[in-house]
Amino acid sequence: MRVGVAVARRKAARWVRHWTLRWEAQPLHTRRTVRLVAASGALGGVLAAGVITAAGPWDSGQRTAEKQRAARADAAGGRTGDADHGSSDGVPGKGAPGDGLQGAGAGAPRVLTPLGPQDGTRPVAAPRPTGAGLAKELAPLLKDPALGSPTTAAVWDVTTGRELYGEHDTTGVVPASTVKLATGAAALAALGPDHRIPTASLAEGGEVFLVGGGDPTLSAKRLKGLARDTARKLKKDGVRKVAVRYDATAYAGDVLHEIGPNENIAPVTPLMVNEGRLDDSWHGPAPRATDPARDAADAFAGELREAGVQVAGEPRAERVPEKADELAATYSAPLAELTERMLTYSDNDLGEALARQTAIAAGRDASFTGSGRAVAGQLKKLGLPVRGARFADGSGISRGNRVSADLLARLLVTAADPDRPELRSLLTGLPVAGFNGTLRDRYGDGGDSGSGGTAAARGVVRAKTGTLTGVNSLAGTVVDADGRLLAFAFFTMGATDRTGAGDALDRMAAAVAGCGCR
Repeated sequence: MRVGVAVARRKAARWVRHWTLRWEAQPLHTRRTVRLVAASGALGGVLAAGVITAAGPWDSGQRTAEKQRAARADAAGGRTGDADHGSSDGVPGKGAPGDGLQGAGAGAPRVLTPLGPQDGTRPVAAPRPTGAGLAKELAPLLKDPALGSPTTAAVWDVTTGRELYGEHDTTGVVPASTVKLATGAAALAALGPDHRIPTASLAEGGEVFLVGGGDPTLSAKRLKGLARDTARKLKKDGVRKVAVRYDATAYAGDVLHEIGPNENIAPVTPLMVNEGRLDDSWHGPAPRATDPARDAADAFAGELREAGVQVAGEPRAERVPEKADELAATYSAPLAELTERMLTYSDNDLGEALARQTAIAAGRDASFTGSGRAVAGQLKKLGLPVRGARFADGSGISRGNRVSADLLARLLVTAADPDRPELRSLLTGLPVAGFNGTLRDRYGDGGDSGSGGTAAARGVVRAKTGTLTGVNSLAGTVVDADGRLLAFAFFTMGATDRTGAGDALDRMAAAVAGCGCR
């Protein structure tokens, strides 16, 4: 029995790879590939964000919703530095990346202006902060009673790639959702930023197989398009009646995360529509389907009927035969775009999907265990310190994860390396303090009771957040008062005040932003 399952998984993985190669063989103009252009920064090596040209919610390096709001504000005679990514305001279809969302137009100004001189002059090197200077600022903050134990910290200089400050920085702790930085880095390194995840239809002996490749962002719109393309091919071949089967064997192991059924994550399956959400949301908690693969197959069968193909019986799970003929396929947004969405909104379903894509690329079982080993293997290839690290899942929900502050800070430095353009979306996808994603409502006005005087760091701190009961983490980049780009990672465990602990970490990042620390 186990041999049969293993063979099925290998076959499914081959089909995923087959359709991926078919996509990557297409002409450049049909692929709308992501181009990442890294510019070496001003002010002492500050790295400006890469320019990203792609379909979806990103437009010329700027989130579409931000660009649209800026355009509306300008038209009204004002400017705004905020955007609501939890709504569909100004975004057609309120869809996921790759669903045809368009930019607001070339006339809209940038919300986040580039760093460095804009007059064509050469940048002046910013002074590097010292360990003693950082310790003077951070040591008192590490004693905040809102923090738990252990509390760990690491600050690295992006320009030189050297550590500036560390406090228990090699201690492995529960990272919560900041582990998504490791997940994204591994997937990008293994597959490249242009990789797209396929969902395909194939035919054999009067049966049509819907094969899931692991794209949780597959939308109802794209599924309908796949069904129409499938029906068109069937009719061309003279086929008017079929039975629908679905293959979700590209993944292995447990379907449910260890936390069980939960609104924060769907059952982990390679075939689902809109992350198995049962409402019209596209990020954040939501009611989830108990069997997303079957629901996707039911929807696909319904769309085939709408397209004029008679469907016999109900869909059922069955692995696709090796001799099945290809019919059609649809593809996710590029991996760079998926990574950005995962980080900005802390998307757990994408976290698990990208971990499993890494496992498939590495030839491992796409299970929780196999994916964790594949992620660790890719990070090791990047030269990162993975000794003692453990990746129990790709989303950070598991308390079995162990990551050090040193590892995540060094990972961010690596992502900023001009020789690693494939990792650039790890930086461009970071939430911006007081502006978007999971940092949108943090770093408020100085008078705010919960802000702790962090308002000056709005738009300067860009970081991935992590929160579990008793666990708070923050890892990202910051431009200090002298214009030096630094990477940091702050973790605390055992905190009893979730909000207070998060505020304390925000104050640490704001302190680094506010000083030259020399």
